Amino acid sequence: MSEFPAPPPQPQPGYAPPTTSGPSGPRANFGRRLVAWLVDAILLGIVIGVIQVATGRLTADLIGFGLGLLYYGYLEGSNSGQTVGKRALGIRVIDFGTGGPIGFGRAVIRYLGRIVSTIPCFLGYFWMLWDKERQCWHDKFANDVVVPVDSYPVASWPN
Repeated sequence: MSEFPAPPPQPQPGYAPPTTSGPSGPRANFGRRLVAWLVDAILLGIVIGVIQVATGRLTADLIGFGLGLLYYGYLEGSNSGQTVGKRALGIRVIDFGTGGPIGFGRAVIRYLGRIVSTIPCFLGYFWMLWDKERQCWHDKFANDVVVPVDSYPVASWPN
């Protein structure tokens, strides 16, 4: 009988230890997020265009800002976490920590963060391409993530 303990088992060839370099769960990809944003931008753009024809540019800009704030605040803050574009593309916004809805207040913070994300040549939007959790700046401001609905169904979250 040997006085020395047995050596630890050696890893098999081709084994790689798990890494933490990827997201902590399924995330919506850049393409789906971009198309969802385009759908929402077109919808809001049509409404704001009609308002601009009726009222003038400055009034339309102010109303458009308020309309965007309400649109994104209400829909992304809802239990579904989906705007019309996100619903069409099968993605949603959820709280990063709990997986539940982010609520109206944080959805408004997220909307204002979108403005910050656009200022340096849309860098805040492209940030998700190299971020571990695939978050844009506005996601980080509101502490949320955008996820595919098939991985995080709407019906599974409490109201």
